[in-house]
Amino acid sequence: MRIKAAIDKVPGGMMLIPLLIGALIRTFFPGIFDLPEFQSSFTGELLTGSGALLAAFYICLGSTIRFQATGYILKKGVSLWIGKIGTAFIIALLIKLIFPDQNNLFLGLSALAIVAAFSDSNGGLYMALMGQLGKKAEDVAAYSIMSLESGPFFTMLILGVAGLAKFPVLAFVFAILPLIIGMILGNLDDKMREFLGKAQDVIIPMFSLALGAGINLTNVVKAGFSGVILGLAVVVITGIVLFTIDRVTGGNGVAGVAASSTAGNAAAVPMAVAAVYTGYSKIAATATLQVTAAIIVTAILTPILTTWIARRSERRSVRG
Repeated sequence: MRIKAAIDKVPGGMMLIPLLIGALIRTFFPGIFDLPEFQSSFTGELLTGSGALLAAFYICLGSTIRFQATGYILKKGVSLWIGKIGTAFIIALLIKLIFPDQNNLFLGLSALAIVAAFSDSNGGLYMALMGQLGKKAEDVAAYSIMSLESGPFFTMLILGVAGLAKFPVLAFVFAILPLIIGMILGNLDDKMREFLGKAQDVIIPMFSLALGAGINLTNVVKAGFSGVILGLAVVVITGIVLFTIDRVTGGNGVAGVAASSTAGNAAAVPMAVAAVYTGYSKIAATATLQVTAAIIVTAILTPILTTWIARRSERRSVRG
């Protein structure tokens, strides 16, 4: 049986399918989560231990982030990173100023889901697109800077600074510590980077299963539709902002549009944030579904838009 090949045909399949399996278990067999035998078992830990799995994932993810960067990589990476984080922050401020209920803005979307989806780009998608359509190898390497977006830290920071949540200082420290540990290990030893970098792909379906086990599918239709709207908003809004920034900093706009997506690991952010700030605990499951839908939508639309921009740029350069 070609199980992995079938899963890989689904955009974000290694995250989405285990998440749906976990959600099916929670929806149709909710009683097992209350059984003492289940709670004390390895199966119970697998389906409810998303925190430990996420911590391990962020260590592995951090190991792939390199400290060194050339001038071009630094300029490209920093400008796109600031554009992505800055856009999410401005949106968070607008939510705070305009909407009285930040947990139910439009179609059930929350500030948590919106900031999580807007603040992190899909690194694998960006590197694949720039490897194919970029003019320089450094365009791909620019993600070494942009990958700092990964994890719940900047989502927490944006929500906190915008006044949408309150986090103690130690919460920020402990939220980013696994990522920093991974970064240190990966930069001190190339073998550790290779070892830990491979492990993150294995952990993704594991924590996705645990995240899904906290989701009741009775809300999936509403969350899925609002997630599609969220994904469209990410592509359009960040696409325009990052395209402009890329052009202003000397690029042709392709790299900016290639970063107009939502990272696969962003689906884990709502639960991670809710574990620190209880004000989001009731909406974290719905936000996870919405962000997951946004991930899929951007994984489909971002490559289409990036390819169109690249071809348009090539036609202009030929005419010029």
